[in-house]
Amino acid sequence: MPLDRRTFLGTSVATGAGVALAGATAAPAEASGHGRPPKRYSFTVMGTTDLHGNVFNWDYFTDKEFDDKTHNDVGLAKISTLVNQIREVKGRRNTLLIDAGDTIQGTQLSYYYAKVDPITAKRGPVHPMAQAMNAIGYDAAALGNHEFNYGIPVLRKFEEQCRFPLLGANALDAKTLRPAFPPYSIHRLCTPHGREVKVAVLGLTNPGIAIWDKANVQGKMVFPGLEEQAAKWVPKLRSMGADVVIVSAHSGSSGTSSYGDQLPYIENAAGLVAEQVPGIDAILVGHAHTEIAEYFVTNRETGEQVVLSEPLKWGQRLTLFDFDLVWEKGRWSVEKVGAQVLNSNTVAEDPKIVGLLADEHEKVVAYVNQVIGTSTTAMAATEGPYKDVPIIDLINHVQAETVKAALAGGEYAALPVVSQASCFSRTAAIPAGQVTIREAAGLYVFENTLEARLLTGAQLKDYLEFSARYFVQTPAGSPVDPAKLTNADNTPDYNYDAVYGLTYDIDIAKPTGSRITGLSFAGQPIDPAAQFVFAVNNYRASGGGNFPHVAAAKQLWANSDEIRNTIITWVKANGSIDPAKFASVEWKLTRDGTPVF
Repeated sequence: MPLDRRTFLGTSVATGAGVALAGATAAPAEASGHGRPPKRYSFTVMGTTDLHGNVFNWDYFTDKEFDDKTHNDVGLAKISTLVNQIREVKGRRNTLLIDAGDTIQGTQLSYYYAKVDPITAKRGPVHPMAQAMNAIGYDAAALGNHEFNYGIPVLRKFEEQCRFPLLGANALDAKTLRPAFPPYSIHRLCTPHGREVKVAVLGLTNPGIAIWDKANVQGKMVFPGLEEQAAKWVPKLRSMGADVVIVSAHSGSSGTSSYGDQLPYIENAAGLVAEQVPGIDAILVGHAHTEIAEYFVTNRETGEQVVLSEPLKWGQRLTLFDFDLVWEKGRWSVEKVGAQVLNSNTVAEDPKIVGLLADEHEKVVAYVNQVIGTSTTAMAATEGPYKDVPIIDLINHVQAETVKAALAGGEYAALPVVSQASCFSRTAAIPAGQVTIREAAGLYVFENTLEARLLTGAQLKDYLEFSARYFVQTPAGSPVDPAKLTNADNTPDYNYDAVYGLTYDIDIAKPTGSRITGLSFAGQPIDPAAQFVFAVNNYRASGGGNFPHVAAAKQLWANSDEIRNTIITWVKANGSIDPAKFASVEWKLTRDGTPVF
């Protein structure tokens, strides 16, 4: 059960493996210098991260089994099969299972039980992710930043429904600066030698929550840096008798931040934690959606190696940390630890998990297949990252219309409205004919809400220049490969914004910072001093992506409804989607003034 938030400080919890062990196997013994074999013990810690609401190997946006170009599979039902296999080999009580966060957001399954049939309702349902993780037998999980997307009440209800603690040593109450969630859990593994092994799991979440979910956490919680909090808690865990310390960190390992200097804390700090904080044996890494099977970092104080592993998102991989311990000088010490990942596409879904949540799955499938309108023509996002396509114009048009209606009759009603949108999914598509919820929802896979900010023409030019860094500098006359034009310096698709309502070219032959040409509004060169209303998602408005000016700009209006729902509502109200009424080519890529396409 989750730790009591009122009393957990200074206490520990034994979960999952903290019962007497009968018939456990020790690691092979080697002769000691005194002629007696040393006592040895081996155990395995399994880990997942960034599950993002995936229980089944199913894509609710396409309404079919999940697949990608490398034929990965997803979901906890697959992970459960892998976990069962490892427990069979290692012995259930010689294993632990942990997660590094981003659990309750990301699919229409998780959305449905946060918003449509919410777990917070009186006599509401149990969240499918809680049901699945409880059934699989998780021992602990760190908080991810997306845990806060639906607000603290949804997160607290999910926490209540989990039979394992949600950990967040750096999620602090804004008033008392005491942990708002359990910082750690301690798990006791009994060995054949009668000397139990105490394994501490320290959970750390991402400081970026203060920016990305500002509306949900401001004045309620604060999120200091991972290194600072690890340095505080790891010595405490060692002093409490922890033989092994594992950090579950919802933070990548690159040492970089997407939010620039808006916060004094590093977003992707797992490697820095390993390097700076002595006493850590292993770190389960999350947040970055990359696969790191095994990565060693040398702690600069002790010279000891710390192993890091990040399993691929959505349940595509399962990390295994294999620990070999030896009893020496009256305590257990880690002799060796390594990591590997297992691919979930090698196994079938666990029928226990499939059966447990079959009804919830069917409810969501029926929900997302409701018809909400029609479209006069098919639209696809395939070329959205490098061309002005109608499907992205649809997002922007809906946002601009929504903001105009909200500001009508007010002080800013006469100002022109422009809008930003990103190509969140290159596979998003609207068919000709009937349009369903899943197709409209597929345009906007994040839980962002809509705001209106006040910007000048000059600020919009800066904004567009910053956005244009997404494109790889490509000399005029050289061959053009669309697959190699985008994502310069690993900039993700969601951090490239097209701005609707302005006309401009992006000259990708030019260096970053001097690419925007022909910027105009209503057929005239833009006035640097002119004021514009900027329809923008809350992630960007709060500083996500570190775009210039917008986070400091005056907020004129904000909405609590997800942009996804705003699009669905718009389609329902209009009945038909006709690109001829809103789509045009307002921006294009050029090289020395010559269009690329």
